[in-house]
Amino acid sequence: MEAARPPSTAGRFVVVGGGIAGVTCAEQLAIQFPSEDILLITARPVIKAVTNFKQVSKVLEEFDVEEQPKTMLENRFPNVKVIQSEVKQLKSKEHCILTGDGSQHVYEKLCLCAGAKPKLICEGNPYVLGIRDTDSAQEFQKQLTKAKRIMIIGNGGIALELVYEIEGCEVIWAIKDKAIGNTFFDAGAAEFLTSKLIAEKPEARMAHKRTRYTTEGRKKEAQTKSGAGNLGSALGPDWHEGLNLKGTKEFSHKVHIETMCEVKKIYLQEEFRISKKKSLPFPRDRCNQSVTTDKEAWPVYVELTNEKTYGCDFIVSATGVTPNTEPFLCGNNFDLGEDGGLKVDAQMHTSVSDVYAAGDICTASWPPSPFWQQMRLWTQARQMGWYAAKCMAAASLGESIDLDFSFELFAHVTKFFNYKVVLLGKYNAQGLGSDHELMLRCTKGQEYVKVVMQNGQMMGAVLIGETDLEETFEHLILNQTDLSSYGDLLDPNIDLEDYFD
Repeated sequence: MEAARPPSTAGRFVVVGGGIAGVTCAEQLAIQFPSEDILLITARPVIKAVTNFKQVSKVLEEFDVEEQPKTMLENRFPNVKVIQSEVKQLKSKEHCILTGDGSQHVYEKLCLCAGAKPKLICEGNPYVLGIRDTDSAQEFQKQLTKAKRIMIIGNGGIALELVYEIEGCEVIWAIKDKAIGNTFFDAGAAEFLTSKLIAEKPEARMAHKRTRYTTEGRKKEAQTKSGAGNLGSALGPDWHEGLNLKGTKEFSHKVHIETMCEVKKIYLQEEFRISKKKSLPFPRDRCNQSVTTDKEAWPVYVELTNEKTYGCDFIVSATGVTPNTEPFLCGNNFDLGEDGGLKVDAQMHTSVSDVYAAGDICTASWPPSPFWQQMRLWTQARQMGWYAAKCMAAASLGESIDLDFSFELFAHVTKFFNYKVVLLGKYNAQGLGSDHELMLRCTKGQEYVKVVMQNGQMMGAVLIGETDLEETFEHLILNQTDLSSYGDLLDPNIDLEDYFD
């Protein structure tokens, strides 16, 4: 006998995606419409929830990210109904979503928060791992326990963290820029952090409590249910906590950086043998003897565009993400941004009627504030999900709404190499051309402060370490205070907070 098809549902509001943007959007709608059922469609059995939210200042916020079973969300908000199934098709003209379990979900307003997927340097190669979600991070840990040498390709947040966290394994890090952490730092900040890479790590780790993963028990069942290929949502800022990132060797840090290069070709062991090419040993440093000679036969070899070739146990592809729009495009007329995201206006509305988008899947296409830029980060996923819910509610009630204040100033707080890092405004002088100047203050091993100035006004800042300047700087950027008469703002003998309170 044929199994009965799951029932079709109709809801005023439907949200797709169980990451931070989708869950925040669904929670916000549930609060605003307590008597309406809010449908949240997600491919995985766990969702990402924001916990311990702290508004640090007017725009800066800190929060932990916790993976939870969907029942926890339904218990907190009885009017949120979570449907675990992947989306097969969006029929926007009929206001209807088809899911993999065969059911249809009719909506009045829909918000797409399906996130982004890692750009893999090469699809289908068993030695290339992308790290994006808990499952791929745990797979990586498993591979690492047997590894003597790995190669990391990419220069974003995940690559930075990995390089710092991995122990007992040689790491060759290939980046296409001159300096590490290009998305976040200029060469000065990179230099400040690189010295920490070379230093031995302190044994006692600071206790982080940002991401608690509770997937182990449900892992087996989840994998069979959702199929191993389904994308989870992005990892949290402390995603490597609780993973034991140790290779086979007994030493702390061994990192070699190849700059200004990309991957030219990847060879499997046999292909490499036939090619008759030579691979390089791990570059020796002065005090450490090289642990492997290149007489070793590696499972995989990477030829870089700088003509150097290295063998390794596996490759980590950490080269950024592409918006996960694929299931929604067929038969719908979405405007896409240059980065492949769904374009949204200042009300988070896409070009398709009654369809909104938030988080990594979308491309902000309103004229931005002079101090804001979109980056696919946790904080923005939360802000966009929250604001999209507000916009959907307003439209549904026939009201208008102003662009949320969080889009006035780019503000992000995170940790790299165990330092607190705060990024404000145009922190890398993005879009300012050559018409700007920088002020710097650096105490090796302690703090790094960079301020971007234009016409006597502060446009952005990078703060590494415990500087306690973030609130003052946020205030100076937002108010566009004329600072031309203050001389050296960063003179350690001047107490800025007293000046500008």
